[in-house]
Amino acid sequence: MFDFAVFGSLFLTLFVIMDPPGITPIFLALTSGRATKVQRRMAFQAVCVAFGVIAVFGVCGQQILDYLHVSVPALMIAGGLLLLLIALDLLTGKTDEPKQTKDVNVALVPLGMPLLAGPGAIVSVILAVQRADGFSAQVSVWAAILAMHVVLWLTMRYSLVIIRVIKDGGVVLVTRLAGMMLSAIAVQQIINGVLQVVQKA
Repeated sequence: MFDFAVFGSLFLTLFVIMDPPGITPIFLALTSGRATKVQRRMAFQAVCVAFGVIAVFGVCGQQILDYLHVSVPALMIAGGLLLLLIALDLLTGKTDEPKQTKDVNVALVPLGMPLLAGPGAIVSVILAVQRADGFSAQVSVWAAILAMHVVLWLTMRYSLVIIRVIKDGGVVLVTRLAGMMLSAIAVQQIINGVLQVVQKA
């Protein structure tokens, strides 16, 4: 029997953490200047990468972290620093350079990971899988993970319509705004990681 309570709880948790509406301007900023077909492919690739990472950590996440002797706070701080570097590029306009536009697949980094499959989402999934007792609870957990990634794909896929409306000037504005939001997310992630380290000390 399907456990709607488990499904709803994890889906809402992932929705808040992965934030489909919030990822839209960042996706538009990182993929601007590319053909629509390429942008659609990158949206699909980003979701596939995120789902792959989440799935791997869902199945054997705690074992991976234990084997590498990596704590969750360390994962959060590292992810935050990586996001901060990307945010600085968005704020300074470096992502507008032709070399980056053509050569870097932002669907993998930073979109797939750590933006979508970030430390928060990974930890939430690890805990949800560990707490899920029985077959129905496990099915509900994985259904919530799959549903969340479908929502993410639809959000990014149809956000491309916005680009055609706001034109190049609007894309530049969105890029700067995305840089500000992403830098705030990155700093908060680093703070959360540091606070967890302090609390455990």
